[in-house]
Amino acid sequence: MKAIVQHEYGNANVLLYSDVEMPTIGEGECLIQVAYASVNYADIKARNGDKGKGNFPLILGLDMAGTIVEAGTDSRFSVGDRVIAFPKEGSYAQYVVANEQLIFKIPDSLSFERAAAIPTVSILSYLLLHEIGQIRKTDTIVIHSAAGGVGSMLIQLSKLFGVQRVIGTVGNLEKADYVKGLGADIVCTYETFVEQVFIHTNDKGANIIFDSVAGEVTGKSLQCLALFGTLVQFGNSSGKVGTIKTSDVHSSCRNIKGFSLGTTRKHDPARIKPIAEKVIQLFDANQVSLPIAKVFELSEAAAAHQLIESRSYKGKVLLKVEE
Repeated sequence: MKAIVQHEYGNANVLLYSDVEMPTIGEGECLIQVAYASVNYADIKARNGDKGKGNFPLILGLDMAGTIVEAGTDSRFSVGDRVIAFPKEGSYAQYVVANEQLIFKIPDSLSFERAAAIPTVSILSYLLLHEIGQIRKTDTIVIHSAAGGVGSMLIQLSKLFGVQRVIGTVGNLEKADYVKGLGADIVCTYETFVEQVFIHTNDKGANIIFDSVAGEVTGKSLQCLALFGTLVQFGNSSGKVGTIKTSDVHSSCRNIKGFSLGTTRKHDPARIKPIAEKVIQLFDANQVSLPIAKVFELSEAAAAHQLIESRSYKGKVLLKVEE
């Protein structure tokens, strides 16, 4: 089968379109033919070696949508089932193996292209909003990197729930119309969001801030986080560590919560199933949808990575794998 393989860490040119052996399933696993794989910023960090060391040759990719082609005798899945999944190895391949706990059926009415946007960014966003951030309709929330995949979903899901005020931050105001179109009430840059938060909250600050950037953005977020507010930290796309002091939290009664979908998949996969089912229903009912920035062929994975790194896209980047 064909897959995108890398034999060393480096820039997008280390991603090679190659022939590899077909994976085989074990107990409690299924073999899935990939229709679309999504490209996430985490893939860039993994390609560079910033997410810990992997074993070469390495296949990247966190998630995919496709069709079951082999299942165990006692499996709850059948050949032909349409699914989304988090595979054991990378998803940049024609076929992948996944643990049944991390495979979720999708209805025939939901296209593979739309479904491929669900696993990482949409499930993560729902968890962040409702379990980690525990948003309320009366909240003012800040969503950093609002034009990215997770940001796009956080905005839609928060407005669907009825959150009063959503402030989105972007690196470039050329993305402002896109972010407002998703439902954000205010869009500003990382340089101005602290001031804008105070203006729109009568100097009280934001109730919840979702931070996947870290670095200086984390410190600025704490400057405008309200009393009893929550900073949800779930990434560091800036590549820099954010600094948090104990004095930032105890006297102000504020909370700092960290979350990783990867850690949850590894250590508590059962937690994901009910969330996946809810999100799939929302997509199928057209209550939310993730705009697709661009679809690349599997062989064009390097170009997809270059687009992600340019940060000049809006929404989700996919790899089309099915023949």
